[in-house]
Amino acid sequence: MSGRYLLNKILQAIVTIVLLVLLNFLLFRMMPGSPERILGRNPNVSAEAIAATRERWGLDKPVLPDQLVAYVSSIAQGDLGFSFVYRGLPVTDVLADRIWPTVILFGLGEIIAIIVGVSLGAYTGWRRGGVIDHVGNGASLVLYATPYFLLGMFLLLVFAVGLGWFPTYGMYTVGATYSGYLDQFTDFAAHLALPLATVALGLIGQYSIVMRSSIVDTLGDEYVTTARAKGLPERQILRQHALPNAMLPMATLIAINLGYVVAGAITVEVVFNWPGLGTLTVDALSARDYPVLQGIFLVLSVSVVVANLLADLAYQYLDPRVKA
Repeated sequence: MSGRYLLNKILQAIVTIVLLVLLNFLLFRMMPGSPERILGRNPNVSAEAIAATRERWGLDKPVLPDQLVAYVSSIAQGDLGFSFVYRGLPVTDVLADRIWPTVILFGLGEIIAIIVGVSLGAYTGWRRGGVIDHVGNGASLVLYATPYFLLGMFLLLVFAVGLGWFPTYGMYTVGATYSGYLDQFTDFAAHLALPLATVALGLIGQYSIVMRSSIVDTLGDEYVTTARAKGLPERQILRQHALPNAMLPMATLIAINLGYVVAGAITVEVVFNWPGLGTLTVDALSARDYPVLQGIFLVLSVSVVVANLLADLAYQYLDPRVKA
């Protein structure tokens, strides 16, 4: 990996993050309404209290440059501000309580989808035209075209409401007492099953379709023809020759998919009332909790930039042509 290539990619990522910070500040200031209007709905709150609240959160100062300078300087120090709604808790603490449920849900969903989707797409592409290809490709198209919320509601109605195999909402049973860690983990796994299946199934269809297309494109390449002329087994040709080259589009797709975490988290977590960043986004949006919204947007945006940076660096090893 050349030093210039690495430096250029890192500088591009830094510039993108800086622009995201500025966009993050302006975007939520352009939204209609204001956080202190939540207090104004209470008739017992006086105008003096509302004015004091505006002064406390710095909303009485001009947006440019006072609030912008204060926001950028706070971000540089790792301070995301304080929540308007969660009793003045630091945004970092609010996000810390909600980020791990989302990471567990979508992290496991991504891992399952990558393994199953890549395997299914590689097999159907290599054995295209067969029964498994038609069935697998058709199922992948249906899953890819089905929105997260619709797929989640279907699983919820069938396996939770209809059959009663899984809980309908939450991450743990409300008011439950556990005899040990195993009992608590079993309850957690039962609540996780349907949201995890929703995320994994939604991604499997996309990964399978892209992987099948990539494998089909490699079948006519010269290195595959040469490998077959050497008498190598089909499984070895697929695993050692076709699959590494077909993984190039997948690396980019997996990185880009992090940008859809917010949309997926909101729909899946709202359907199953999963206490992650998705439900936190809905709650903060309804309450005009700008600092929390800005914190969520910033964390997820930076995650996407970092993921794409890692994908660009991985290309150095996946595709030797990039080094040239």
